[in-house]
Amino acid sequence: MASQDRNASAWLGLAQACRERGDEPGRAAAIDKALGLEPRNIRGLIMKADQLMATGDSRAASAFYLAAVRTAAQTGSPPELAPELQRAARTCEQLAAAYGRYLRNRLAAAGFDPSRSSSRFAQSLDILTGQRRIYVQQPRYFYFPGLPQIQFHERADFPWLDGVERATAEIRLELLGILEDEELFAPYIQGAADRPHKDQDGMLNNRNWSACYLWKNGEIVSDIAARCPRTLEALGNVPLARIPNRSPSILFSSLAPGAHIPPHNGLINARLICHLPLIVPGRCRFRVGNETREWVEGRAWLFDDTIEHEAWNDSDRLRVILLFEVWRPELTEEERRLIVALFEAIDSHAGRKPEWEI
Repeated sequence: MASQDRNASAWLGLAQACRERGDEPGRAAAIDKALGLEPRNIRGLIMKADQLMATGDSRAASAFYLAAVRTAAQTGSPPELAPELQRAARTCEQLAAAYGRYLRNRLAAAGFDPSRSSSRFAQSLDILTGQRRIYVQQPRYFYFPGLPQIQFHERADFPWLDGVERATAEIRLELLGILEDEELFAPYIQGAADRPHKDQDGMLNNRNWSACYLWKNGEIVSDIAARCPRTLEALGNVPLARIPNRSPSILFSSLAPGAHIPPHNGLINARLICHLPLIVPGRCRFRVGNETREWVEGRAWLFDDTIEHEAWNDSDRLRVILLFEVWRPELTEEERRLIVALFEAIDSHAGRKPEWEI
């Protein structure tokens, strides 16, 4: 047995033989011996899960099935194990769903109602039961620590939103005038001659996602702004983020019929992005982190764009929103001033305006 003591496959073979002759204690001991030698042995993990399921311990079995699936994803697996891994994945899903139903039934008895109870608790339950992933801020340029990890922000925290929404019809009218000249819209992502090109899943210089700016990177675009006085007036009470050479940007953002903006993260978490939907033909979705919403004309929202987000226009018509950026309300006046000073110092060191994007 000396060679067998060092060979996980031999122990798994012994476990199979034990199963065939009905020796469950021997089977369990052999599997444990194999996993002691190779804790990430995929076949052994599945066999251990099956053994635990046979004893009625579905919680422990689920952990071993999941370990097998994750190990295979990380390291690869022999083709002959594919059917077993598919079975393991299906079983994980079934066990997770049953566990979730059990928890929700118990919580319902304790007064939990997803439509009325704490939305944060509801999300925590979805994450616990595997229905949602955890997403966090991952800015591509500047990270300000200690800010709440919130995907979509509660509109009650931004009373000025009501005034912006009341101007929707007038803003849309100005937009329609802009849309008469398609050349005023340019691809949202454009390459710079002095920077490496990143195609971003086919969006580089792609007019499917286009923008027309009233303000861009902290500077007014005079000819467009002059055509949209009511739009800028409606933003008069908005706490726009103001950083020279970077913010604010105020723009009409269009998404072509059938287009998809792939998952991406914004540059800086010291701001939030606001969307005011102006033309929404239906079947237009927007995901931030683990929450997906549909745009509704005239109904604004604010979100953290440093959390992974993506968008779809599944309709056969153009979708257009007004997009602008505001300071995070959690930042103090001193913190905002220091952030501005920091970026001014960065630009002074470079000796030129930065390549920047909303």
